[in-house]
Amino acid sequence: METPVGVIAPAAEEYIESPQAGDFFLRSSPELQMKRLLCCGLEKMYQLGPCFRAGENGRLHRSEFTMLEWYEAHATYLDALEFTTELVRSAAHAVNSSGTITFRGQTIDLDAPWEIISVRDAFQRFAGRSADELAEEEGLFELVLTESVEPNLPKDRPCVLIDYPVRFGAFARPKPSDSTVVERWEAYIGGVELANTYGELTDPVIQRERFRQFAETRRRNGLAEYPEPVEFLDAIDSGMPDAAGGALGFDRLVMLLAGADSLAEVSYPLDS
Repeated sequence: METPVGVIAPAAEEYIESPQAGDFFLRSSPELQMKRLLCCGLEKMYQLGPCFRAGENGRLHRSEFTMLEWYEAHATYLDALEFTTELVRSAAHAVNSSGTITFRGQTIDLDAPWEIISVRDAFQRFAGRSADELAEEEGLFELVLTESVEPNLPKDRPCVLIDYPVRFGAFARPKPSDSTVVERWEAYIGGVELANTYGELTDPVIQRERFRQFAETRRRNGLAEYPEPVEFLDAIDSGMPDAAGGALGFDRLVMLLAGADSLAEVSYPLDS
């Protein structure tokens, strides 16, 4: 699947900036466009292509990067976890003839069971804080996640943080057994966030309210205001099947499998 890189209305997530290019924005993800195709009846698709996020440059970030994104109708976010696990293991065996990689001096066994930790348990275990309480404070959840939780996740095997507070659901649906969390997980390898997956939100009323909240947060923080994604909202109004979708940082996967220290070692240099 290939969808446009230039879009009129990027997803209005709170802290992700889509660069503007003339009359368009460069997409931070092909998510909205691919979900419109789900609503049209396509049930299984993937895309490998460039994405853009302003101001993201460093050992693990680039303003232009390659994303592998996929969606499957009638799948759950746990189905997507099984798929992602097998994808990463298969890539490792294809490249290195082994499920074991070495990253920043740490040996990582990708064939070992991936440790699954709920976000609530991870915040209590590694930060001694309540994820739900932190989610109510602007920017505090992300700060504790990056400074206290992520550095303490297991490094000898992949780790998955699962079931985020609703505040960090974006496009994820509430979990049927606990509506205070959403069906979302993120996979980490060697402490590096590699993949992000949702059990997709299909309720247009809830999605509109989340967009409204995100837009308000962006205004409050002086970030760019984006047009409403009318075509996407019209599409889910017409009906979107239950589905799961995932996004994986392809450059990061290459970096991990190559045992490189940073993205700069495996990516074409960006013009300064």
